[in-house]
Amino acid sequence: MCGIVGYIGHREAYPIILEGLKRLEYRGYDSAGIALFDGENLKISKTKGKVADLQKKLENEISTNGNLGIGHTRWATHGVPNDVNSHPHASNSGDLVIIHNGIIENYAALKTELTKRGYTFKSDTDTEVLINLIEDVKLKENVKLGKAVQIALNQVVGAYAIAVIDKNKPDEIVIARLGSPLAIGVGKDEFFIASDATPFLEYTKSAIYLEDEEMAIIRLNKEVKIRKIKDDSVVAPYVQELQMNLEQIEKGGYEHFMLKEIHEQPDAIRDTYRGRLLAKKGIIKMSGVDDNLDKFLQADKITIVACGTSWHAGLVAEYIFEDLARIPVEVEYASEFRYRNPVISNKDIVIAISQSGETADTLAAIKLAKQNGAFVFGVCNVVGSSIARETHAGAYTHAGPEIGVASTKAFTTQITVLTLIALKLAKAKGKISNPDYHYHLQELELIPEKVERALQSESHIQAVAKIYKDAKNCLYLGRGYNFPVALEGALKLKEISYIHAEGYPAAEMKHGPIALIDEQMPVFVIATKKGHYEKVVSNIEEIKSRAGKIIGIVTEGDTNVKNLADHVIEVPETLESLTPLLTTIPLQLLSYHIAVMLNRNVDQPRNLAKSVTVE
Repeated sequence: MCGIVGYIGHREAYPIILEGLKRLEYRGYDSAGIALFDGENLKISKTKGKVADLQKKLENEISTNGNLGIGHTRWATHGVPNDVNSHPHASNSGDLVIIHNGIIENYAALKTELTKRGYTFKSDTDTEVLINLIEDVKLKENVKLGKAVQIALNQVVGAYAIAVIDKNKPDEIVIARLGSPLAIGVGKDEFFIASDATPFLEYTKSAIYLEDEEMAIIRLNKEVKIRKIKDDSVVAPYVQELQMNLEQIEKGGYEHFMLKEIHEQPDAIRDTYRGRLLAKKGIIKMSGVDDNLDKFLQADKITIVACGTSWHAGLVAEYIFEDLARIPVEVEYASEFRYRNPVISNKDIVIAISQSGETADTLAAIKLAKQNGAFVFGVCNVVGSSIARETHAGAYTHAGPEIGVASTKAFTTQITVLTLIALKLAKAKGKISNPDYHYHLQELELIPEKVERALQSESHIQAVAKIYKDAKNCLYLGRGYNFPVALEGALKLKEISYIHAEGYPAAEMKHGPIALIDEQMPVFVIATKKGHYEKVVSNIEEIKSRAGKIIGIVTEGDTNVKNLADHVIEVPETLESLTPLLTTIPLQLLSYHIAVMLNRNVDQPRNLAKSVTVE
């Protein structure tokens, strides 16, 4: 949510900031703006809409000269999306300008106090309150900008990533974070700031990631100074080398990032188990688990916390852990877990799953679990993210950058990591026989090749999508391991096509949803031969008798469902526990092609953000 970009150095800031904002569009936003300083004038241009709208307006409105600038894409919280509420925001004097990701929870009380002191406000935002608070502190305390930001932030309740510039300080940017990510790109005689590293990848691979409750003063020709906001203690900057490359964040000839990422899944799964899965030797190497194996083996239970697609991956993991390793598992929405006083002890393990590693609710759940003494293990995709730093141990998914807001390869790589952990624990606990263990490893190693085969059905899937693109409602049904896939399939359709869809366990259809079935209702049924096949076939019979339109996701060579369904989409055969890695593929492609046919913004669906860093 919200994207922050900034530059200070020897280049023109505008093209760097503009391109940076385009690269952060995946985060989800409804307005955009840029502030540029040319040494004399501090110029601001902002608008409701997309970065392309900003570019047209800005280039007609202000000069684009200047070696210092900040830019922002806003996802509305306080105040509707419009030009006035867009960032950047200036202080009453016009000297200070801010961009902000997050929420200032006590902004109303601060605004009341500032109003009494004569400050006026043009927008409805909490951000304009914050920049005037900083100005008020700066004037009252007669301090420099950095100190004013620090004092002001100690009066603030909420979450933030901010960048502040002062037209009287043309060689300085002050930044700070609490709960929202912020990175500094370190170049030769230049600095970049951004919500993630993608805006400055072609300029530098050296990055500093701010930790929570840290601020940095960035000055030309000087080292970055980092301090703790609360106690003013100095923090030594840790500069790390980025492993990402520019090609990974470009479309590579695909029409959309989402389609590219769907097709990247074979390689993403291989990259996720590479070096970890040694199938021929019967070995799974995962340092985060190996170093804490006793904790896993002695755990009373595992609680998985996540949101959205990651929660669905957690539901798949529940089946895998309980089935293979015989460890009790609970899967919780992180947003509910953090507020319901859960029963957690030092004998529990909490696994937190997040693609971005910045999900606010999941981070809060981690902190609650740690307070209660649990061992917290993170599964995320972004190196150096907040969840990677907050957890006791963890495993990266190695999916590569996922730009499309609707998650695809993150889901399959999360399941891959969780399957590896479950198999490792099953072996260590003696809950799986040697032949069965080796068979699982061999089959997991074959999954990327089978995903490639599943992707070969795309033209057939596109034809099915064309038939059902105008549906108003859809049902998704699955049993066992594939019930979470039904939930995920429904979520994908909702996210990018805006068609209402619901996922259910197939047997639950009779307990309510069957009332919805008629000749207008497409029902997507996952009916692979492994698992509760006969039961699912019976459910299909029930749908057929009520004239529902049946689209079956079946194992290659299936004839029973083919004789009953209106359409079938085949996936290769594999072990039951691994079927979600295959059955999700056609559902992703169906959603994608339906959304394209409806002319939706596939990579940036309305109202959604890739990284949900506010509650």
